[in-house]
Amino acid sequence: MTRGTLITLAPTGAESAKADVPALPVTVEEVAATARDGQAVGAAVLHLHVRDADTRPTLDLPRVREVVAAVRESSDLVVQLSTGGAVTDPADARLAVLDAEPDAASLSLGTVNFGRDVFSNPWDLIVELHTQMQQRSIIPEYEAFDLGHLATLTRLLDRHGPPAGGHVHVDLVMGVPGGMPGTTAALAACLPALPPGATFAATGVGRTSLPVMLAALSAGGHLRVGMEDTLTYAPGEPVRDNAQLVARAAGLARIAQRPPLSTDEARRMLGLTPNPVEAVP
Repeated sequence: MTRGTLITLAPTGAESAKADVPALPVTVEEVAATARDGQAVGAAVLHLHVRDADTRPTLDLPRVREVVAAVRESSDLVVQLSTGGAVTDPADARLAVLDAEPDAASLSLGTVNFGRDVFSNPWDLIVELHTQMQQRSIIPEYEAFDLGHLATLTRLLDRHGPPAGGHVHVDLVMGVPGGMPGTTAALAACLPALPPGATFAATGVGRTSLPVMLAALSAGGHLRVGMEDTLTYAPGEPVRDNAQLVARAAGLARIAQRPPLSTDEARRMLGLTPNPVEAVP
């Protein structure tokens, strides 16, 4: 069992509208402040979706680069860009976000129904993302929305080799309508299918957030939380901000006697070199 807990903050996503969720961070300044505040209460990784000046999801490269730079200026978090974007984004635009030179990026392992939409992740796109990240030394976080996606991961590693940094880290995304349920039984079913030596985090969407956190901690896993995945803190109580969700996750990790990893510890676990700013004596 891992001694510490890697906490990833997913603050925005591509689904919720700012008009409906005023606390959602969408401007460059709001995202940078969210990164700073999230790190202060226990986050080590920022899973980043970007919005344009009109608050709409975007993969526009100059905007993505601007947000990445602002996050790096305000925090020491590992910057993990989403290559999933929105369900309507084309594959070439999803690949192009790697040009923003993040520390890490998500890599979804298969197509899944996403509510009324379809999140398309065909095999050729999976391979292209994996090999481009290898070549650019970008650390992938492999996202599994269903048990079969872990079989795809084994096939990917067998055919195309280990990821940049050599360490395999998987995020089990649970509770998406159309994907695996956010239950202890579903999480337990995934564990034997993980590659040898891999670490995993779990994300519980919506009301599955707390059950998935507790199940992941009990199994030695790590956590992803944030307003991308849940907008209520408790029944009838909207989330105040992303730091509130990170603080709860950090508190549960401490109760489990696996306190939050620092950003340096997270970089070592994921196979990243130490933060160059912090490495200067």
